[in-house]
Amino acid sequence: MTISADALEKLQSAIGKEWVLSSRIDLETYASDGLPTHHALPGAVAIPGTREELIAVVKILFGFGIPFVARGAGTGLSGGALAGEDAVLIVLTRLNRVLEIDPANRRAVVEPGVVNVRLTEETEQFGLHFAPDPASQSVCTIGGNVAENAGGPHCLKYGVTTDHILSIEAVLPDGEVVELGTPGGEPWGPDLVSLFVGSEGAFGIATRITVRLTPAPSFVRSVLAVFPSMRTAGNAVSNVIAAGVVPAALEMMDKNCIAAVEASSYSAGYPKDAEAVLIIETDGLDEAAVEDDTKTVEDILRSSGATNVQTGSDPTQRARLWQGRKKAFGAMGRISPDLMVQDAVVPRSVLPDILEHIGEIARKYDLSICNVFHAGDGNLHPNINLDKRDAALVDRVEKASAEIMRACIEVGGTITGEHGVGTEKLHLMPLVFDSTTLGVMRDVRRAFDPSELANPGKAIPEEPTTASAVSGGD
Repeated sequence: MTISADALEKLQSAIGKEWVLSSRIDLETYASDGLPTHHALPGAVAIPGTREELIAVVKILFGFGIPFVARGAGTGLSGGALAGEDAVLIVLTRLNRVLEIDPANRRAVVEPGVVNVRLTEETEQFGLHFAPDPASQSVCTIGGNVAENAGGPHCLKYGVTTDHILSIEAVLPDGEVVELGTPGGEPWGPDLVSLFVGSEGAFGIATRITVRLTPAPSFVRSVLAVFPSMRTAGNAVSNVIAAGVVPAALEMMDKNCIAAVEASSYSAGYPKDAEAVLIIETDGLDEAAVEDDTKTVEDILRSSGATNVQTGSDPTQRARLWQGRKKAFGAMGRISPDLMVQDAVVPRSVLPDILEHIGEIARKYDLSICNVFHAGDGNLHPNINLDKRDAALVDRVEKASAEIMRACIEVGGTITGEHGVGTEKLHLMPLVFDSTTLGVMRDVRRAFDPSELANPGKAIPEEPTTASAVSGGD
């Protein structure tokens, strides 16, 4: 055991013995997040139940010089919520209270462990909702959304998490509590809220989060379009955006993903011979405007080569059209024991080319890759099936992933849109940022955390490296 008995005893006194875990069998529960290829056993796990207990835990760890990692529901996909044996994992799932809903000012105050969809469920009676909707919405937490700057299908129109956070109360790694931003969201002084959102737990831990609530749309239309090739589907995406229509969501699934969905209990009735489908949603507060946008989208899809276009307006129809997209990851789980969900962003105009390139990479490494992603903003999610017990297969997956990232960067993209860098993409950062920029990032991190105790070894390379040192590829 690398965490001292004195430190464990102080933690137990602060939050209760039953909420400090140190046995191997307990620690194994927290040794992975949603990334199957990374595993790390923490030195201990602390599960505070109140804001005051969380602050006390951080102060105790600072006093002992012990690193820590904040963790929500563990749905992250970059290895960012893993702690090594010299660190304590601080699990925030007990801090799960919606503290205030202020419908007049369209905002709410929540603790970091509040599950994303629960906030919308509690605000829908006021005609409001929390717009960011990751695929893991039913289980992921607001604190995790803040750490990763999560998006979701509807971020095309409504924006990602940072666009919906007004203020954050956070405990810094030395135990100091600070307030970033203002409850009204007024931009007074430096925008430290936007700096904190997406920092992957490297600056501290959010203790209370004031979020912006958005009026729930009164009218919604969902459109399913079937295409004979990924290229025509990709061109259709660009054509829709170029027409000036901003759908609430614009998602794409390829034939491998369609096959997985239709072979599962989540079958949505997608044509099995389709090479690709697009799922587009239009919404708004004015019915005529929504109908006009929907008609425009339908016309563009048909003129772009769609062989079939279906539109649903009532909740049952729309749920049917969306079912395969919503349950795609569960369906792919039937194919292999593990699934590597990748995350990159490219300009929409190059979608057809990059998707064909991903297909070539899949054939090169003899891998099964299913593509289901946020096509409207070019946020790709190639999903690679694997069995992590097969070391040779894992090696091929990691090399293919690196090639996919390189290909995305070469066409003007980047290595993550919403899943974060974590540990999995740490070695790829020099492909995107030069050493001077990485040095500035490290300096900013140290401004919040001079001792580098918060989520060490994640998001930003600790020492300057060169792009030539990046592994993977040929």
